[in-house]
Amino acid sequence: MSLPTRVKIVEVGPRDGLQNEPQQVPVETKIELINRLGAAGLSVIESGSFVSPKWVPQMAASGEVLQGIDRLPGVNYPVLTPNMRGLEGALEAGAKEVAIIAAASESFTRKNINCSIDESIDRYAEVVEKALTEGLRVRGYVSCVLGCPYEGEITPEAVAKVSNKLYEMGCYEISLGDTVGVGTPLKAQQMIETVATDLPIDKLAAHFHDTYGQALSNLFAVLQLGVSVIDSSVAGLGGCPYAKGASGNVATEDVIYMLNGMGVETGVDLDKLLEAGRFICDYLQRPPASKVGRALSCSIS
Repeated sequence: MSLPTRVKIVEVGPRDGLQNEPQQVPVETKIELINRLGAAGLSVIESGSFVSPKWVPQMAASGEVLQGIDRLPGVNYPVLTPNMRGLEGALEAGAKEVAIIAAASESFTRKNINCSIDESIDRYAEVVEKALTEGLRVRGYVSCVLGCPYEGEITPEAVAKVSNKLYEMGCYEISLGDTVGVGTPLKAQQMIETVATDLPIDKLAAHFHDTYGQALSNLFAVLQLGVSVIDSSVAGLGGCPYAKGASGNVATEDVIYMLNGMGVETGVDLDKLLEAGRFICDYLQRPPASKVGRALSCSIS
């Protein structure tokens, strides 16, 4: 068995996690969370999403958040920019890295953004070209890589096709997302092996949800193939608003604990990470007014 000696953690909690919280989290709380995550040693912290507030109201103030954080040397703070308007907003806020999200499922793509996969890729081409011209790095996400809430099983070949297009377009890294959380270890390995036929393994990241408690097992399986980038969310926050039953991303704390136990370096201070998780859970569980009686799916007790 071969494992990478070091794994890069991409923390997605401040975007992919908080965007699914029904009550608005104030700008200052988001800034404090991101600053705490940076202090914990995370080198990539997804910090916002420049999308229409009509569809994702939680991300409406991403520009303020990006401008208010303490940017640490060596830390990247990518934001999601699904279209040109989003990219323009990110540029105005001083973004240095952006991300785009495609899907390996035709049905999911049509339900999500009302177009085909090929049409979505064409839309993103302009965004990527402009971002690269402005000197920004672009990360590509592929969702539904191990299953779709509408189509069921997705073939590894379909995932590879979309991944190749995003990489050829100029995305420096491709994050492969099990949006519904239905993957199992062997299927995860088969998917990675197929995508890695054409793309370098060090350009691939694993973004696995934990709906059926399989995320850590799936991550361990793909680490053995050479994957060395993992997306995770502090306190296990997050899910997908378009995938019914997707319970959320794997918790960063659980990932770090597993990697520490295997002697794999991450550069993340687990104690400080736990403090960051408690901070955001304490806020979300705060009792006043609209929060009374609300259940929270934080992984930290």
